[in-house]
Amino acid sequence: MTRGKIPIAVAYGDGIGPEIMEATLFILKEAGANLEIHFIELGEKVYLKGHPAGIEAKTWEVLRQTKALLKAPITTPQGGGFKSLNVTIRTSLGLYANVRPCCSYAPFVATRHPKMDLVIIRENEEDLYTGIEYQQTPEVCCALKLISAPGSQKIIRYAFEYARSHGRKKVSCFTKDNIMKLSDGLFHRIYEETGKDYPEIEKEHWIVDIGAAKLADTPEDFDVIVLPNLYGDILSDVAAQISGSVGLAGSANIGDRGAMFEAIHGSAPRRAGQNLANPSGLLMGAIQMLLYLDLVETAERIHNGWLKTLESGIHTYDIYKEGVSKEKVGTREFAEAVARFIGQKPHTLKPVSYGRKSKIAALVASAPHPVTRACVGVDIFFYSKLPPLDLHRSLSKVKTPLTLQLITNRGAKVWPEGQPETFCIDQFRCRYMHREKGKHVLSQEILETLKNLWEANFDVIKIENLYLINDKAAYSSGGID
Repeated sequence: MTRGKIPIAVAYGDGIGPEIMEATLFILKEAGANLEIHFIELGEKVYLKGHPAGIEAKTWEVLRQTKALLKAPITTPQGGGFKSLNVTIRTSLGLYANVRPCCSYAPFVATRHPKMDLVIIRENEEDLYTGIEYQQTPEVCCALKLISAPGSQKIIRYAFEYARSHGRKKVSCFTKDNIMKLSDGLFHRIYEETGKDYPEIEKEHWIVDIGAAKLADTPEDFDVIVLPNLYGDILSDVAAQISGSVGLAGSANIGDRGAMFEAIHGSAPRRAGQNLANPSGLLMGAIQMLLYLDLVETAERIHNGWLKTLESGIHTYDIYKEGVSKEKVGTREFAEAVARFIGQKPHTLKPVSYGRKSKIAALVASAPHPVTRACVGVDIFFYSKLPPLDLHRSLSKVKTPLTLQLITNRGAKVWPEGQPETFCIDQFRCRYMHREKGKHVLSQEILETLKNLWEANFDVIKIENLYLINDKAAYSSGGID
């Protein structure tokens, strides 16, 4: 390590990655960024060497020894068996907060939303992106959606702390807790609880579908938006595109002990090697990295130089527009233009002034409230081609210590009192409870129930125990409660 310089890891990536990384590093060098660069290899070449996560074991130590990773887009080879490199790095290094500013640059970049200036803060480790999936029957695949209290607490508090430190006035939360009352309901509830600690910040909650419509229609009404992982991934791309171009947006992945910075777009192999790609997204990620490393003045000088470049009409092909743009340039030429304007400020676009923003400290999830937890039943999932009533008749012949109370198919009740029009697939959920309503169920009773069903040749796929948490049902009702 060189004394006085801040060590960072840099990955050139695949497709257009090497070109936009060269452009970005050129700008950083011209700005005098006080960085010591350690190059690492990630992505397609590493996958094809036989590493299914796209990263070699020795690279993890480089990431631990450096302060941040600046990563160009990578290509995941087609075919099965390859894990998402981004998800691997985010979860392995605890990079729980994904931060994506989305701002319009009208009139120099075409947009229908010239006043748009928002930040999407997305939970980065949980939700469906855990990648826990199963094919349970010939007709059914299952993915587990995991939302935890500690994970939700950290990202939601990060969003409020970000708003406070950046002078933002409002934090909006998007969930789908009218349907997913437990998982999304937990995220919403923690948002409401956490928001009480920030009385000066306006708060609002949106059901994600209507919130997405509102975002697409009037994004200027939003300031900071905090979301679970999947919604955040989708809507941050939407927000970036309606601001003018996905190619202009950078992304920060922040953890308590490290960070990764990147463009939000992909590797675009069709554009590789043609000196066409816009390096702006990666450069915006690099600016976020400089701020994270407390190189505030350098970040500000580069950002204003980039704004001056846009304002001067020097544009790559993706944002070039007749009558607005003045010069269509390639990747290298765009980087050279930004470098010339470093230290200058735009006249029409608002100059950035970062000042000395306080860095968000490591956030620790608060200790959970005391809970009581009691098992009151079990949902047993079966593979069966029988019609619902025939399945019920067959199950009723098996003596078990627990009582069958409900059968559903894709969440729709098919017994008791099912509807004949309900279309069924080959996976059924059967709920077994104690014969005495509300009485706790013992593990031995669940095991004996399963044993008897197996001995009767029923094909059990999986089970989910049903719990009361603090005397409240912590499971979906299935339409019988």
